[in-house]
Amino acid sequence: MITLTVPPTFAGWRSAARKALQEGIPPGEILWEEAGGDAPLLDLFTLEPALPASIQSPVRVPPAFMELAKRVACHRAPTRWAILYRALWRITHGEPHLLDVFVDSDVHQLMGMDKAVRRDVHKMRAFVRFREVTHPEGVWSVAWFEPAHLIVELNASFFVDRFAGMRWSILTPDRCVHWDGESLGFSPGVDRSAAPGEDAVEDLWRTYYSHIFNPARVKIHAMQAEMPKHYWKNLPEAALIPDLLRAAPGRVAEMLSRSLIKSAPAESRETIISEVADWESLKESASTCQACPLYKNATQTVFGEGPRSARIVLLGEQPGDQEDIQGRPFVGPAGQLLDRALTEAGIDRKECYVTNSVKHFKWEPRGKRRIHEKPNKTEVSACKPWWKAELALVRPSVLICLGATAAQTVFDRDVRVLAERGTVVETVHAAKTLITVHPSSLLRISDPEQREHAYRRFVEDLTLVL
Repeated sequence: MITLTVPPTFAGWRSAARKALQEGIPPGEILWEEAGGDAPLLDLFTLEPALPASIQSPVRVPPAFMELAKRVACHRAPTRWAILYRALWRITHGEPHLLDVFVDSDVHQLMGMDKAVRRDVHKMRAFVRFREVTHPEGVWSVAWFEPAHLIVELNASFFVDRFAGMRWSILTPDRCVHWDGESLGFSPGVDRSAAPGEDAVEDLWRTYYSHIFNPARVKIHAMQAEMPKHYWKNLPEAALIPDLLRAAPGRVAEMLSRSLIKSAPAESRETIISEVADWESLKESASTCQACPLYKNATQTVFGEGPRSARIVLLGEQPGDQEDIQGRPFVGPAGQLLDRALTEAGIDRKECYVTNSVKHFKWEPRGKRRIHEKPNKTEVSACKPWWKAELALVRPSVLICLGATAAQTVFDRDVRVLAERGTVVETVHAAKTLITVHPSSLLRISDPEQREHAYRRFVEDLTLVL
């Protein structure tokens, strides 16, 4: 076994690898060790001396491998040198297209290291925050960053291009980089205490961030995936995030109640509403909806209810008299009949999400009574973004369309319920979408025998989604 001690730099490994390759030493006979020292990681600004002709390698290595190796060299894993040499040996000994074999163990490891380094490079570019300090030569901007990998030199040219007009330093525990407006320099890593504290610019940055924060686009898990909490302690805006998240639902409701939303075309409203990230914000926003005239005579918006992770969603037409009073869907006579049918079909309503195509009660007066009136296409279209957003959040595997209005708004076509009832198809909303009658239609059948027969068919329809 041969021990090769190399500087922890790409150039150092490349020099040793060339010599080992020239001498024909297979990977299994080399133990790679890193030497100490403060040399720049990639030696980007020094050229490696040319090898003597007697030991120059006659083989050609694909440029793609060398570019990959430069990035992998920045990974912290001590095994990177051995894996790089093993891949190099294989490429130069009969496997020139090794990097195309993504299922290969060595290639898989190298690609994983490369991805981690590139991700760290991106995070450094996104989360470096400069603070101004007093310097004998004038203003100097200093930033502190804690990279996951040894990427300072790899990333230096980006910051030179981006901030060429100012003098700056980026301090890290591994290595520091400095730009004086003309030349780039490096120095050993430092402790966090060497970095400056807050400056006046950070107040401006926090004000800017609070104004560009869009509560309708908040997706907490996605945000933390892109901005892990590991970086928050060094970001001035991070202290604002908890309060901004708490205020998000109210801000969304305010946004959606503005005249722009009320008068916007259906396509624009649907885009805006679809960006609401949670059910509570969606319900609060719907409570202020004035996209069609139905809100004027309704008591309140009747939004959906049920588990947010329900397997089954029941979509009806619109709330009735009792629903309008109580603010809950399917609590009147039709709802009671629906509960009975669901039970007989073996479906627990408590495990279903129940909502309507239209969220306001449309009615006409008849004496002291309010009589249901069928919503028109404009009213159904105005409410479409709401139920679509509900389904997008619940993500059911089964959608049951109760009646023609629900079926037509889901399928975007005329639906003859009596002819198509019992049809179960896959749609963009659910793997199983069922068309059946609305329970209120059963209540309108005067003949008891015919009503019972229609009810049995309704129960049979419901069992089709089990």
